[in-house]
Amino acid sequence: MSLALSSRLSLGFFSASIALFLSVCANTEAAKISGEPGSISNTPPDMTYFALDGDTLSSIAKRYTDNASNATLLGKRNKIANDRAIPIGSAILIPLELLPEEASQAKVVALAGQVSSKNKNGTEAPLALGDVLSESSVITTSKNGFLSLALPDESRISIPSNSQVLLAKLRMAKYTKSPRTEVRLQQGRVESRVSTLVSNKGRFEVTSPLAIAGVRGTHFRVGINDNGIASEVLSGAVAVGKTEKPNALLLASGQGNIINQTGLGKAVALLPAPTLENGYQLQEKPTVQLAVSKMEMAHGYRMQIATDAQAQNIIAEGRVVDTAYKVDGLMDGNYFSRVTAFDAAGLEGLPNIFPFTLKARPEPPFTVAPKAKLRAETVNFSWTEASDALGYHLQVASDAEFKQILIDQSEIKASQYTASTLKHGSYFWRIASLAQKNGKLDQGPYSDTQTFSYMPAQAMNAVTDTGANALSLNWPSEPGQNFLLEIASDASFSVLYLSQQLSQPEISIPRPPSGLYFIRVKATDADGYVGAFSATQKVEIFTRWVSGNGEPIDIGGAVARPNF
Repeated sequence: MSLALSSRLSLGFFSASIALFLSVCANTEAAKISGEPGSISNTPPDMTYFALDGDTLSSIAKRYTDNASNATLLGKRNKIANDRAIPIGSAILIPLELLPEEASQAKVVALAGQVSSKNKNGTEAPLALGDVLSESSVITTSKNGFLSLALPDESRISIPSNSQVLLAKLRMAKYTKSPRTEVRLQQGRVESRVSTLVSNKGRFEVTSPLAIAGVRGTHFRVGINDNGIASEVLSGAVAVGKTEKPNALLLASGQGNIINQTGLGKAVALLPAPTLENGYQLQEKPTVQLAVSKMEMAHGYRMQIATDAQAQNIIAEGRVVDTAYKVDGLMDGNYFSRVTAFDAAGLEGLPNIFPFTLKARPEPPFTVAPKAKLRAETVNFSWTEASDALGYHLQVASDAEFKQILIDQSEIKASQYTASTLKHGSYFWRIASLAQKNGKLDQGPYSDTQTFSYMPAQAMNAVTDTGANALSLNWPSEPGQNFLLEIASDASFSVLYLSQQLSQPEISIPRPPSGLYFIRVKATDADGYVGAFSATQKVEIFTRWVSGNGEPIDIGGAVARPNF
């Protein structure tokens, strides 16, 4: 063979080898990917493997798919015609669906009320925060129960009250950890917030007795109600359908439908997100009270309380027919209320989340007096003793908004306070407790505001002894009042000479025996208010000379008195 022919053959073989190498590299989608030989990279919809010395399609298929016969599929995917040795560092695409599966798990990250789990062996036990569940676990929530599960890819599964869910499939692809999850709804509802599956080509399905919902990264709910299987999409898109035709309808964000025995319901718009009545922002009583602004198309509302702004850590929830929702047992702190509305078909609408603060402790004492009306020389404020209170903060104002505060007295140690500077008029007052918290004095919310009218105290006109046979008494009054008059021979009114109910502000009584007397009167107003006794009047009934008929003897215009 000539040297020229030999050179041409060698060059041809070399060119063919180069062409084959370039065919393996340039004619594959992995041509632009580089990596260390023996390493792998997640490149959806494939995993990319960078070949080692001596690798063939069969050895790669055996190592990463557990089946050497998958070499044919690898050859087609990478456009390699035969199972020859592959150059070191070549990027080989392995479809993710060929990767074997391994067990995954779900962790309890939020829990409220009574929630239990039954494993595949039939053992049932209550769940606690931090518990880890595996495939085939059946989760049941009570009427006050709620559970939130986190998957390894940060997807969340939330199970509200009165529901039962089977974790039918809880796995992931080996090497890439792509999730492969199936949640089977047996009763109630389930809400799924699925991390994007675009980057890992995972699968997430929610199945029920009649329907199946498959997603690729979205936020959606599935529930069983009287009308069938309800699916509701909050973001992304969900393919829904009956089990025999799972991708019959694509629901977009803000849409839902009902699937039942009669067929596949059409996509409808979900009800818009409700709003809360103003005043929810600060809760100052242990019982949290929220009210939804009524929606014309709503047939009920779901109210949830969460500790996070995304409302994933639900700690209380309830469904109400009217617009009011109450919940007890929360500690002081910051919370979020998540509100949705149900339409006539039972589809749950779009949510709204409202932050609020609970500051109900230390609880205020109960107010005692004054209330409504007060007739007295001074105003005595009083209240009950609050548990663990170290003191109290009293405010008195001339307006209900407490913009014009007249008394602002803090750190009162007793359960009463006397104010002597208030003028007659209408006032508002409230009281708060002070307690120790984290080494500091902490004030709780104020009590309900009390209002009262401060009116002149009942007076008793001056009483003098004229020496006449009758003692006349009178006092200021208002229309409709009744009175109690007391006359005693001692200042403490323990020895009464007279106690008489009167309908008029005056009385004339036979002259008492000589001596010192104490007189007071109190009024009952037309509205039933009973005032305090007037200031005590003191009068001395003197000894006098009288004629034979009992009339006083007049000497120089004055009643005659003995000289002793």
